[in-house]
Amino acid sequence: MAGGWSRDGAVSEQIEASIAEELARLKARPTPQGASLTHCAECDEPIPETRRQAVPGVKLCIDCQSERDPRRIARGGFNRRGSKDSQLK
Repeated sequence: MAGGWSRDGAVSEQIEASIAEELARLKARPTPQGASLTHCAECDEPIPETRRQAVPGVKLCIDCQSERDPRRIARGGFNRRGSKDSQLK
């Protein structure tokens, strides 16, 4: 059931498109390759076994990796393509 000027199924298509875009963005991120180190390459602290299993090829401990990672950008909680306000402006 669509409302306004949209056709039936438009909302579901927008949701599916948003999910597909997010999945594609996550798959495009580079992932470490090769064998994991047992100790951090920067601070020489031991890397937990669970982290080495979860992230193959990990070279840094959680603390050192979190310092290197860029700050996360807050993403909007709604689909702007489907917002009538954004279409009217």
